[in-house]
This record gives sequence, C-alpha cells and structure tokens, in this order.
Amino acid sequence: MARRPDLPQPPCVFPDNTVLCNFAAVSRLDVLEAVLHGRGRWTEAVADEAQRSSRVLPELALIPLRGWLDDPVELSGRREVATVERIRRAVFGGSSAQPLAHLGEAQTCYLIKHRAEFRGSWWISDDREAVRYARRQQIITYETIDLAATAVSKGVLTSDEAFALLHDTAAKGRHPRLPSSPHELLRPNP
Repeated sequence: MARRPDLPQPPCVFPDNTVLCNFAAVSRLDVLEAVLHGRGRWTEAVADEAQRSSRVLPELALIPLRGWLDDPVELSGRREVATVERIRRAVFGGSSAQPLAHLGEAQTCYLIKHRAEFRGSWWISDDREAVRYARRQQIITYETIDLAATAVSKGVLTSDEAFALLHDTAAKGRHPRLPSSPHELLRPNP
C-alpha cells in the first residue's frame, strides 16, 4: 500500500477476513496494523466473521481490543441492507441457506462504492473472484502479497522476512498469492 506520487492516500483501507486470517495464522497482525497505519476499517460482517474465525485463530479476538480497525462500519436503513443483499446474492453467489456467506465482501464493496465518506478507499482481499468484481467496479483492490511488498517498502519487514511470512502463511493452509523470490517484493507498489 505504498503510494506512487500520483496516487493520493486512501481515506480508509478495508481488509477482508481472509487477509486478517492470513496474518493471524502466522501471528503477525502487527505487520498488518503497521502497514494500514491508522487507516484500517472493517464492516460489521467482517468483524463478525473475524470473531467466528477467532475460534481457530485466537489472535483475531484481539483486534477489537486494540482498536486499530476502529468500530465496525454498520449499514443503516432498508435500502442499504437490500442493496447489499442483492450484491451478495447476484455477484458473490450468496444464498438464503447461508445468509452470512459473502456478506463481508458485499458490505465492503457497497460502502466503498456508495458511501461518500468511503469513496476512494481501498479493499484488500485474496478472494480472486471478489477481487475481479471489485476491480471491474473501479474499487482499488489489493492482495496480501501487496501488503507484504508495502511492509518492505515502509521498512516494517525486509524482503526476506516478507517472503518468509507469505510462505509461512501458505504452510498454515492459507492461500495468498506467493512471490517466487524475495526480490519480487521489492517491486514498486500501488
């Protein structure tokens, strides 16, 4: 999430639960917190999903206590809730049998696209289909590998440490895109 001179800093950066789990799986939520640098936010659905995931990855339960993602952003009114539900079903394949499936993705995309205070915010996800959809909607979207490269550019990690972090994440059963070498994490970031 390092910036090019021609790109303004986003007002907020919304990691999804997959990204939170990636860093929690290797006990490195501190890296994510450092890279977000006070701009991290989450939706109520992502916060709920992280709470459920904390049964497997207990460090996730510490996020609300530390406050670096602030309070979950709530949706208000029937119109917002109905629009999010349409996105969840039509775009992400959600169903009435699983009402929470893809709710975080739908809420995040909706907020960034439709709420004035979040326009221009960035989304971080490793769900490839969700990333494709968001990019088609002109939502600036990055992945865990981009966060690792940003950690390198900000001096939070060396390229060797970031490379090891991503590969350790994969060894823990997570599925971020992986660099082929530490040098790949030295690339210019968005």
